[in-house]
Amino acid sequence: MAKKYYATIELTNGKKINLCLDSAYAPKSVEQFVSLAKKDYYSGTIFHRVIDNFMIQTGGYKIEDNALMEMPEVPAIYGEFASNGYKENTLSHKLGVISMARTSDKNSATSQFFICSATCPWLDGEYAAFGYTTDKESEDVVLEVSKVQTFAPHPAFSDFPVERIGISKVTITKEEE
Repeated sequence: MAKKYYATIELTNGKKINLCLDSAYAPKSVEQFVSLAKKDYYSGTIFHRVIDNFMIQTGGYKIEDNALMEMPEVPAIYGEFASNGYKENTLSHKLGVISMARTSDKNSATSQFFICSATCPWLDGEYAAFGYTTDKESEDVVLEVSKVQTFAPHPAFSDFPVERIGISKVTITKEEE
């Protein structure tokens, strides 16, 4: 039976994003996220890629002494989506859906994730969606973050927020079978 986890992402601005992580869609992705959250991995990470009407991305970087630092390496997991041969993931990328970020290598997802700030059907079957926001307030926070002004401090970071938005903590609040 598929397990569901409920999580709260507390942002540095005091706002919260409440999520349901559903292993019925992507068990390895849920397991990876939950494991990192329980180890407090995400505390201090920043949203480093923010695109209005698309998504907000975090989980790979923090800022220390005004310098952008990469988070410790995490083993990559199998990409749980149709174009990678995994047909069980039917969760559509719409507003509030959380999904694993990856490179062009379909099995390169590690710690980074994104939350959709719009309906993005072109991501369906290409990225491992593994959960969704549980309330309107959480969707509103995702939309608010997606609208911050961005700039390109480096060619690798073309959608970097001007205002620093980070994660204080990710808490797994409930587990159910």
